[in-house]
Amino acid sequence: MEGILIIRQPITHEEFEAMYDLRWRILRAPWNQPKGSERDEWETKASHFIALLNDKIIGTARLQLINQDAKIGQVRYLAIETIFQRKGIGGKLIEAIHLTATNRFLNHLVLNAREHAVKFFEKHGYKVVGEGPLLFGSIKHKKMLIKFARGDLRMQEIIHNLKQSLT
Repeated sequence: MEGILIIRQPITHEEFEAMYDLRWRILRAPWNQPKGSERDEWETKASHFIALLNDKIIGTARLQLINQDAKIGQVRYLAIETIFQRKGIGGKLIEAIHLTATNRFLNHLVLNAREHAVKFFEKHGYKVVGEGPLLFGSIKHKKMLIKFARGDLRMQEIIHNLKQSLT
C-alpha cells in the first residue's frame, strides 16, 4: 500500500456519493440489494468517516448516537475496498470512531457484526453480547459492545472543561 492514509469525515457532495457507492458495492450489491439500500434515516444525524489513499476513498464507517441519556452510540456501515481489506484500514476507522465517541462522552458503542468480522471487532475491544439480525435472509450477525474506561471519559471531560474555561 503506497501513499499516505488519511482518516477524516467526508466534506463534499462528491465524497458523500463515493462513500455511499463504496458502501453499496461492498455491503449490498453482492446480495443483489438495490442502490439506495446503503442509506437510512440516520444519514443526516450521524458522523461519517472515510479512509482516503491517494485522494481515493477506500474505506468508510459511521457513528450514530442511539441513546443520548445512556450515552450509547452505534457503529454501522464499515466497508473497505476488497483489495485493501486486511491491511489495517478498518482498524484506523474504528480508532477514529472511538476517539470521537470518547470526545462526545459516550459510555458504550454497540454494533451488529457479520460473523466473519467478529474477530476483527474483538481485536478492537468489543465483546459478543448476543445474536444479531439475519440480513437478507442469509447473513448472520452478532451483537457486540464496547464499554469505554471511566478514565478515558474523565480525561475527555477535563480537556473539555479546560477548553471551555479558556474561551
